[in-house]
Amino acid sequence: MSNELLRVTDLRTYFAAGPDPAKAVDGVTFSLNEGETLGIVGESGSGKSVTAMSIMRLIPNPPGKIVSGEIIFSGKNLLQLSEAAMRRIRGNEISMIFQDPMTALNPSFTIGNQIAEVIELHQKMTSKEAGKVAVEMLKMVGIPEAEERAKQYPHQFSGGMRQRAMIAMALSCKPKLLIADEPTTALDVTVQAQILNLMKKLQKELNTSIIMITHDLGVVAETCDYVAVMYAGRCVEYSDTVTLFDNPLHPYTWGLLASQPNLDSKEKQKLKTIKGNPPDLRNLPLGCNFAERCPHAQHICFEKEPQLSEIENNHLTACHFSKEWLSSRGEVS
Repeated sequence: MSNELLRVTDLRTYFAAGPDPAKAVDGVTFSLNEGETLGIVGESGSGKSVTAMSIMRLIPNPPGKIVSGEIIFSGKNLLQLSEAAMRRIRGNEISMIFQDPMTALNPSFTIGNQIAEVIELHQKMTSKEAGKVAVEMLKMVGIPEAEERAKQYPHQFSGGMRQRAMIAMALSCKPKLLIADEPTTALDVTVQAQILNLMKKLQKELNTSIIMITHDLGVVAETCDYVAVMYAGRCVEYSDTVTLFDNPLHPYTWGLLASQPNLDSKEKQKLKTIKGNPPDLRNLPLGCNFAERCPHAQHICFEKEPQLSEIENNHLTACHFSKEWLSSRGEVS
């Protein structure tokens, strides 16, 4: 049985925004075992990336601040470590692939130098040794003519090649945890498939755990073992991937799944949407954050905040009526 690598408990990260803080992450809880992949999904502004940046302790302060909670990684609470200790962990034990590789990579340095710098810093290697490992990492992620490519700059790489270089950099120290923040954004479908297959291949070879942050449920179905659904800074559903797709128990999850186009249908269909807009994170409503947009909301939903609780084996939801949805199994739409 896999061992627990990461446990996030009641994490709250707020940003100063006028008289009231913006509650970007507001009580998020989840766990991740060694060698497994957790998908974090939700629309823009739901708190996915802020959760990742909180785990890395990269929240800019000010205006942001991790207000409370625990982030236990390999038995250590990251929120209690000094900045010097976190620097030893970042890039070494925990690595991150950022959304836009063009802005994440330094345009003034070659790809090889940037990868080698990470290796030299964390693995106590000479520049020459780190350079050789950087070339090997570029080969590992499928970049042809790696020796020559290592001497080139980011602008000389295509989008897919830059993303591969970012993966090479992130995996260069064989981290225990890889956080991938929208790793296939702005890539064409063919390159997306290549990147996802590459990540799965390297995960098996290195036994790396992955947090996959995405709004693409197709990516989740293809790569993730478990899924955490976020809405307005909170986790509203958590389950293994198969159960979540077969039997979602939160109305927001239904809305996300229903908004996906049906490619098997031969008839034209109008895409379904979730009506309304997410709430203002500086002025969250009383009760359930999703109540204003939920077609099944009742009086209690506007008065009492539902807590994330286990409805069946390792399937958690934050909805007052999850047990009723479970008993109806597929009758609600």
